[in-house]
Amino acid sequence: MQEILTFVIHNTGCAANEVTSKCDIINDLGCYGDDFDELIDSYAKVFNVDISNYRWYFHSAEEGHSNSIGRIFFKTPYERVTHIPVTPDLLLSCANAGKWLISYPEHRLPQRRYDIIINQLVAVLFVAFLIYKCSKK
Repeated sequence: MQEILTFVIHNTGCAANEVTSKCDIINDLGCYGDDFDELIDSYAKVFNVDISNYRWYFHSAEEGHSNSIGRIFFKTPYERVTHIPVTPDLLLSCANAGKWLISYPEHRLPQRRYDIIINQLVAVLFVAFLIYKCSKK
């Protein structure tokens, strides 16, 4: 367990007294998005864990998800499922088994990320508007 705790401390930048075997790395330690993704990738390599059945959206939101205009109209994958905490205890169990042990509940995500499509359309319209305004001067 000490190896896992040290790994989490090192990869989250949290103080040793904040990291316990039962803490939720996302909600309790504030490690989410890209940082959490990097932690999981590093964890899989360091502890030789097969994470092929790992589903990120059950555990952590995406980086910058709260600023998304598309999110107003369409939920992100993270918002469509129930949060499953990732704790050092879980990481230790998976490391000992050599594979990701969570069996995810039945769920269905849309084929397309309409929230992202809306964000891209807004960005294109904004750039087009800026070009139009600049060309009028």
